[in-house]
Amino acid sequence: MTQVVYVVDDDQGMLESTVWLLESVGLKALPFTNGRAFLEACDPALEACVLLDVRMPGMGGLNVQEEMRARGIDLPIIFVSGHADVPIVVRAFKAGARDFIEKPYNEQLLLDSVQQALACQQQKRSSHGVDADLQRRLDSLTPRERDVLLPLVQGYTNREIAEQLQVSVKTVDLYRSRVMKRMQAERLPDLVGMAIAAGLVEPLNLRARGLSA
Repeated sequence: MTQVVYVVDDDQGMLESTVWLLESVGLKALPFTNGRAFLEACDPALEACVLLDVRMPGMGGLNVQEEMRARGIDLPIIFVSGHADVPIVVRAFKAGARDFIEKPYNEQLLLDSVQQALACQQQKRSSHGVDADLQRRLDSLTPRERDVLLPLVQGYTNREIAEQLQVSVKTVDLYRSRVMKRMQAERLPDLVGMAIAAGLVEPLNLRARGLSA
């Protein structure tokens, strides 16, 4: 599987130089100038890590980190910031950040941190035992189907998912049936088990209701 580095920074010059640096060592880098765009495009099934700027207009890096956790996106985060004051650093690490690098950064330090994060993610995926067949099924999902999959296995009702995605309940019903078919799951608990096996969700974070559907 191709390893990907998501780079999220509102400074266009810094964004371009970071992408160039990563691509110069053979990594695939996907640039985003704001957190919202990154969250909409982020694929949690990829073997990836996130280089995330702390201070950005609108949605800052720490808010993006919180939203990733809420969506069940378990990718290692490396924060990059020109304003690394202690409270921010502490908050980032408490929420699970892998590293915190100050701007202007040392290129080798950044690359080492990224490589370690990707290696850790690869090992984590292996330990989860995601077999090739399950991965193939996950990869067959469209982005919209994946949008439905995550809240579905987290225990949200079709109506709640419809409100989150701002679509009709009928549309969610349609996508839900497609997800079940592509994942070859007869019942919702089967789908939940697959999501846990793939490392998309943690068992302790699941809501109790909805699993009998």
